[in-house]
Formats: sequence, C-alpha cells, structure tokens
Amino acid sequence: MAPNITSGKAATMTPKVPALVRAYVTFLAGNGDYVKGVVGLAKGLRKVKSKYPLVVAVLPDVPEDHRKILLAQGCLVKEIEPVYPPENQTQFAMAYYIINYSKLRIWKFVEYSKMIYLDGDIQVFDNIDHLFYMEDGYFYAVMDCFCEKTWSHTLQYKIGYCQQCPNKVTPPTPFAEQKKAKVVHYCAAGSNPWRYTGKEENVERDDIKKLVAKWWDIYNDRSLDYSNVGESDDNKDISVDLSFWAALTEADFVHYINAPSAA
Repeated sequence: MAPNITSGKAATMTPKVPALVRAYVTFLAGNGDYVKGVVGLAKGLRKVKSKYPLVVAVLPDVPEDHRKILLAQGCLVKEIEPVYPPENQTQFAMAYYIINYSKLRIWKFVEYSKMIYLDGDIQVFDNIDHLFYMEDGYFYAVMDCFCEKTWSHTLQYKIGYCQQCPNKVTPPTPFAEQKKAKVVHYCAAGSNPWRYTGKEENVERDDIKKLVAKWWDIYNDRSLDYSNVGESDDNKDISVDLSFWAALTEADFVHYINAPSAA
C-alpha cells in the first residue's frame, strides 16, 4: 500500500531548461546535530565551485536557529509536511526509516527541471555538476553497496559487503582510489564526522580517519562560508548564482516558511 501523500500535478519538462532551475537537494528533520552535515555539504559544494544551489527540504520540527544557520550558508530552505505510512502498515516499518517517507515530498518541487539528491551526511570532493546534463527521462542513482546493519548479526553479512561468495572477494588495496572519489557517504555506523570517536567497530581504520579529517577541513574552512563567497575572482560566478537564488527566496518564488519546532 502506498504511503499517505497528497498527489500533485505531474511536472512538465521542457526541451531547453535554464540552468537556474536545477539544484542539489537534501533533507533535514528534528533539532539534532545533522544540521552540521548539511552545512558541511553546502561548503563542500562551494569548494568544488558548483554553480547550482543547495535546497534543504526541512520538516516543521527543524528549529528556527537551525534554519537561520542554513540560510546563512546560502542554502534555500523549503519546509515540507511529513508523510506517514498507512496506519495498518506501521507494524512493518522500522521506526528509523519512517521519517524517510517524507522525502517523497521532494517530488513536488516541480519548479526545478532536474535535482540531484544528496544525503546530509555526504561530502562532495570534486565537481559533479555534469550529472545534471545526463539524458532526461531516467532516474539515476548510486546502488547501496553496504549491507543494512539490521542483518549484520548473521554470519554471511559479517564481511561488510553484500557478498554471498566470500572466496571471490578481492582483497582491498589500502585506499587506492582516494584521489578518484568525488562523493563520499559517511553512512557507516560511527563514521559521521561530527560524531566520530574512532571507537566503533570498523571505523578505527586509517582510511576512515583520513576521510573524517577531510570533511572537517572543509567544515572548518571559514573562507568557504557563504558570507565570504565572491572575495576571489574564481568564486564570482558562484556568488552571482547564489545571490540570485537568495533573492528569489525573499521574493517568495522559492518558499521559506517559518514554523515552530514540533519537537
């Protein structure tokens, strides 16, 4: 059964779409520390000189001070209403994932011709704007290569990857593709940089420590704050694009709605 969500009119795609109706998008809920991840993502996109804005779809329980932090980093904040699974289906849903139904609201952002969704615990280490120019009419995604930890207690999943033939697993070369990785998802348990202690299972490795350090380098780089964009010639085009979108937000073309915390 489909989740409870109000159906809307389908988006109309036009052959030639201005670049300014493309955007990256992420999702934020609650008053926790994931706002740090979104700030890091915004600064990471700025570091690689992306020319597209970052839209943050927020639930009503995201507090006002967190929204102001995002706006101060040049994000476009759009409040969405929660989506819940049908009442007779909740017993089959993991509580942790119920909140993810609300991400379906992003499909209603029909003012954009194309969007790239990035989780808030993702960091971008190289420009990926070229993905916006992939052929229309397809849904592109990166396959999740890690086993869900819910089943990790079973022996066949202990090796860390969804691999049913351990004898065919190629021994990894230590971090051989570090310089080639454009996007890193800090999704493994204990790998969120802003929560990292190095004590959780499998995250005490040197490659994880290096990735966490790279994230903090971006997060702590004040030159990447939105208020400092445009100070160098290299960032002028980015500054113009972000200023344009900020103006649209203030003009209610892109809506930012104040809402009290529901927490």
